[in-house]
Amino acid sequence: MNEPSAWVLKHAGYIPEGSDILDLACGAGRHARLFLMSGHYVIAIDKNIDALADLENYPGAEIIQANLEDGGPFPLSEKKFGGVIVTNYLYRPLLPLLAKLLIPGGTLIYETFMIGNEKFGRPKNPDFLLKPQELLDHYHPQLRVLSYEETTITEPNPAVVQRICAVNLV
Repeated sequence: MNEPSAWVLKHAGYIPEGSDILDLACGAGRHARLFLMSGHYVIAIDKNIDALADLENYPGAEIIQANLEDGGPFPLSEKKFGGVIVTNYLYRPLLPLLAKLLIPGGTLIYETFMIGNEKFGRPKNPDFLLKPQELLDHYHPQLRVLSYEETTITEPNPAVVQRICAVNLV
């Protein structure tokens, strides 16, 4: 699962060239690496940053270790990004913040599991599964939705996902 998400690859071109990127709950940093190689400054944030050790001194990379679910203030709420990338992660209290992190013309690319995924494996807990149209309902009023889908995928593993690509026009 080190390859970038096909959804992220498909929509990466909507992110303004040379703009800063936030890879939220970045895991092993597959998307941070993708955007670093494209010349973006990338902030990768996660609770566990062990898999990002090779990026610590990489030009244009900033690694932040933070528990995004501890109830404290979001560490980057004053920063603005040309792209916010979220994959395989859902913490609903952060959803309203993501659109506010985008510069005008900035793009949110979000892909995670939704209800129905429990038949394929984890996550099974409904707290970590999007409801039908949840991303669309949440971001449509604030952002211009370029692409949205709810689908069952087979690669890299079978899963039921919801995904959106939306641009901040403000």
